[in-house]
Amino acid sequence: MNKYFDFKYITFAHPHFLWLLLLLPVLIVWWWYQRKSRGNFMTLSTLGGLAHSGKDVRVKLYHSLPILRAFAFLFLIIAIARPQNSHVNETVNSEGIDIVMSLDISGSMLAEDFSPNRIEAAKKVAKEFISNRPTDRIGLVIFSGESFTQCPLTTDQNILQLQLKNIRSGLLEDGTAIGMGLATAVERLRYSKAKSRIIILLTDGVNNAGLIDPITALEIAKAYKIRVYTIGVGTQGSAPYPVQDQYGHTSMQQMPVQIDEPLMQKISRETGGKYYRATNNNTLGSVYKEIDRLEKTRIEISSFKHYAELFFPYAMIGLFFLFLELILRNTLFRSL
Repeated sequence: MNKYFDFKYITFAHPHFLWLLLLLPVLIVWWWYQRKSRGNFMTLSTLGGLAHSGKDVRVKLYHSLPILRAFAFLFLIIAIARPQNSHVNETVNSEGIDIVMSLDISGSMLAEDFSPNRIEAAKKVAKEFISNRPTDRIGLVIFSGESFTQCPLTTDQNILQLQLKNIRSGLLEDGTAIGMGLATAVERLRYSKAKSRIIILLTDGVNNAGLIDPITALEIAKAYKIRVYTIGVGTQGSAPYPVQDQYGHTSMQQMPVQIDEPLMQKISRETGGKYYRATNNNTLGSVYKEIDRLEKTRIEISSFKHYAELFFPYAMIGLFFLFLELILRNTLFRSL
């Protein structure tokens, strides 16, 4: 029964008929005036019945007849306006993109030219990027002196965000194995059936470790037609790095920023991607926003609206009140 009276989900095919409801107060006043006018003069053959007339239940109930007529009027007008319950079925067709984010976690990513440091800044923008792409499969690869798949391709946002949160410098042997980071990301996408497969590779250094050199990894990416966006993070010149002495005390030292930009540009150019240089938190956030705009997921939503007619119950209730009023007026209250 809820669907017949829950007006949050009810629409009307002919809502202009609802303006007739404004006549209801007028009719109520008119019925009341008519009853009062008829009651001003009475012709009685005897005064014997007056002693009990005030206690007569029929007299009291007689005054309810206009209420029945008002309810009949109300429900019949609603029925004429044709109330309908609408249901919307949506079919979402998503042409998703498979993305692997390959993140450098070497010791140099602890440099504090980003706030609070490079690796935490990179994690923050990656978190926002993942949140904005709920229909895409995304995977995480980390690398330093070697590489590791932190999370395979998935659409599970909770798992992705948890695995991203757990990333920290020191999980792997130190170094910067750009070739390994790229090759592992390619391996994650090799069997993907998605129409668009991309890698976002972020580093702050020069390749100096790993079993696979970056050019070999580049050729593998080209063979599988995987587009690579490369990001070099680090301010211009030098940046403050935390350095521990033999006693375990940490101090900040200015160290030169060295990023192999020609290599990054070559990788992105030959795979159809783009190279970006991020020198602070704001530019890093802008880089991810631009990649998000460039790699849009195609989503088609087919919407079908179905209407269920609800006028019949309202018409039946209105007729019920109308006939009840007529029957009572011509039977129980006929002599009044």
